[in-house]
Amino acid sequence: MRRFSIVLTPLLLTGCIKGSATYYITESSNDHVITVRAEQEYFWKKQMTLTLVTSHMPECQRAFPMESVPLDEVSVELFANGDDVYSVRSSGELIQIDTLTCTQLAEPKPTALGQPVGTFFIDEKTVTFEKAAAAAPAAAAGAEPAPG
Repeated sequence: MRRFSIVLTPLLLTGCIKGSATYYITESSNDHVITVRAEQEYFWKKQMTLTLVTSHMPECQRAFPMESVPLDEVSVELFANGDDVYSVRSSGELIQIDTLTCTQLAEPKPTALGQPVGTFFIDEKTVTFEKAAAAAPAAAAGAEPAPG
């Protein structure tokens, strides 16, 4: 009986999701990054535990635990505020971090998030980062000048 349970143990973990995706602040190197890790502890659990990791090597690296979110609602938005300060929004949680010192700052006002950088999400059991679409200038968006 014991041998049977040892053989079945890995099958209990096969449905779990555990992964991460990274945004490279400095695109030419992996020394300055923001990573979101997502973990579903058991296949029957419908919650994902999120962790935000900032890294500015060799100066600092730090993990920030985030809230658990429903499996079908994993969406972590990333915003740039300038001066290496980023805001991260997931469900009802809002975190602001300084990536040069890997420190958490005071929670920003929802109106002061900064420019959208992209979104971390679950795509078929894989954590993925998708960059935000670049904002189009008003003239290119079809706005016509007022008749003068």
